[in-house]
Amino acid sequence: MEERVIYEVLRIIDGKPIFLEEHVKRMENSFMIVGKEFPLKYEDIYRSIDSTVKSENKMIGNIKITYCLNSGELKVFFIPHSYPTDEMYRKGVKTILYFGERNNPNAKIINDDFRSKVTAEINKNNAYEAILVERNGFITEGSKSNIFMIKGDELITSPIKAVLPGVTRGKIIEIAHSVGIKVIEEEFSYKNIDKLDGMFISGTSPEILPINAVGEITLNPENNIIKILSEEYHKEIKKYL
Repeated sequence: MEERVIYEVLRIIDGKPIFLEEHVKRMENSFMIVGKEFPLKYEDIYRSIDSTVKSENKMIGNIKITYCLNSGELKVFFIPHSYPTDEMYRKGVKTILYFGERNNPNAKIINDDFRSKVTAEINKNNAYEAILVERNGFITEGSKSNIFMIKGDELITSPIKAVLPGVTRGKIIEIAHSVGIKVIEEEFSYKNIDKLDGMFISGTSPEILPINAVGEITLNPENNIIKILSEEYHKEIKKYL
């Protein structure tokens, strides 16, 4: 029987898991999507994370929570992390297009086969991330991130039905609304990337990371909307801490 594992990855800053409640809610939602009852208590997960942070004595890093649907085993452990450099935040990163989609984009389920294929393409092209394109030519998300696009003064992202509802993605949409930036959730063709004024990656590790190229198409990593959202996002983290 194939092992099915639902998981979450959280970022630890100053010994505290960032946006913990949202991550656990998303994990519960993943169970619902695959037709399983959520067997865990929030308090037990919180205690396991706290215990792991204290026993490892780590103030920063990434923690992974996994639950095996076959065995019913919960694991909480630190994983190797790689955060973007200051230069990457300033100058942006290179991405590629990958024509493929997850079987169930809304649920965070380990899929080693899909991940390994995409990672091979990322490495072959010396890119930071792959932007997934579904069968009709619409951009969905990154292989391990969410994707935002900027056109004029509007922020565009894929409809929630087509992507993993990232915790960072949700925070960015909240922030955009709060500072008066219009957010449009709509299908966007990869053929129109050259018409955009900017793009960025969002996620637990990269936070808000500008894209400077998609394949051969170059983009402005210094777009003002990216700067505003990044500043406001870091304010949210400071408030949470």
